[in-house]
Amino acid sequence: MSERNGLRYGLLGLALLILLALLALIVRRPDAPAAPGAPTAANGIESLAALNGDAPTRRDLKIQTWHTAEGAKVLFVESRELPMFDLQLTFAAGSSHDNGVPGLAMLTNAMLNEGVPGKDVGAIAVGFESLGAAFGNGAYRDMALASLRSLSAVEMRTPALQLFNQVLGQPSFPEDSLLRIKNQLLAGFEYQKQNPGKLASLALFERLYEQHPYAHPSDGTAESIPAIGRAQLQAFHGRAYAAGNAVIALVGDLSRSEAEALAAQVSAALPKGPALPRIAQPQVPPAGLQHIEFPSNQTHLLIAQLGIDRRDPDYAALYLGNQVFGGGGFGTRLMEEVREKRGLTYGVYSGFSAMQARGPFMINLQTRAELSAGTLQLVKDLLRDYLATGPSETELHNAKRELAGSFPLSTASNADIVGQLGSMGFYDLPLSYLEDFMREVQALSAAQVKAAMAKHLDPDALVIVSAGPTVEQKELPAPTDKPAAALPGVPEH
Repeated sequence: MSERNGLRYGLLGLALLILLALLALIVRRPDAPAAPGAPTAANGIESLAALNGDAPTRRDLKIQTWHTAEGAKVLFVESRELPMFDLQLTFAAGSSHDNGVPGLAMLTNAMLNEGVPGKDVGAIAVGFESLGAAFGNGAYRDMALASLRSLSAVEMRTPALQLFNQVLGQPSFPEDSLLRIKNQLLAGFEYQKQNPGKLASLALFERLYEQHPYAHPSDGTAESIPAIGRAQLQAFHGRAYAAGNAVIALVGDLSRSEAEALAAQVSAALPKGPALPRIAQPQVPPAGLQHIEFPSNQTHLLIAQLGIDRRDPDYAALYLGNQVFGGGGFGTRLMEEVREKRGLTYGVYSGFSAMQARGPFMINLQTRAELSAGTLQLVKDLLRDYLATGPSETELHNAKRELAGSFPLSTASNADIVGQLGSMGFYDLPLSYLEDFMREVQALSAAQVKAAMAKHLDPDALVIVSAGPTVEQKELPAPTDKPAAALPGVPEH
């Protein structure tokens, strides 16, 4: 070791000893202030065992709401822990508003940050990055989103907000970007042809919704995308991204007056116009099975029927009931009977997708092709039995405990909170929704859950799509604690 290195390591060792001594002094000090968020006598770490099924302490959000002069609904939570804010705009501008042009809503949303007067997509990206800000967007069946995360200091948030308002209010929809995104989509459609799970999903929504706006894919089709032009994007933006069609969710290091000023600026930057009409409810489709022939080792099974819309009063009961049946991962009826006892699948899941109109209730899994018929019948039998008997008291108790432990994570960060606010505003849920939901879940009885599940689901009304090879079928293995058959690998899609 050289003399210089010896001196260097000696100094490093001395600095480390000093640091350790300071840390020990801080730990021993009885009057040392607690770190932000650290447990105190009044706010300690909670144990699920000590909660006896009740919900753990959750952040008191203190949601404030108002409307802008242009008609946008605002939901705001002041949060001073970090010097930043999260802003999300939710528009009724999803693919259910495509009006016969599949992919129009998605393309419009994707093109928002591709250009504004005086700036191309590169300049917009550099503008946000240079301010330490992040822009996000996305389009789905019900809604389209645009979000901004920025530091809250005036010198940072002002230019970040100005750029965000330009992107949302003055997109130029440049032709070169439109061509590039179209080509990406068309390449994606070609890839979908090699994905049996995606093919099954597309077919299922067509069967389940028929002529309803939810039937077609949000990304559009290989036939619809090439024909969409810039003028159509501009027209859709003008009506669907209007202030009256927007919900503004805002969380962060801002006062009420600052939040009002910020929301007013965003609202004023949007096109003027009212909210778009609500989506009509779909008609119940005929039950039946559709098979898609595909050369693979496994068969994809999608089993569905119409579920509920987001404001259905049975939402909490159905959510809890599905947690027991197939929505809670390991320990559910489906996982226990299909995977654990028989080794038929890597994973099997069920869920209600509650939307503005009735969304699907869906069960999905993959299994070995030669066992697909038996597996499908097993899942149908499990659903029929569950609707007839309902959850046991033990299953219900365990599901409530799991929700009690996991639900506070839904408001663990400002990004989580702003997402909750956007959903509450979009679906017209009460400001007390989060508290109401957990209170309602914890009060539900097994009989109430059974009644709700049986009311909304019918084992004889299932729409089923399978994708895989046609092969000779084999009998299912008998249930056992140690299934002899190896589990299939990670799902192919």
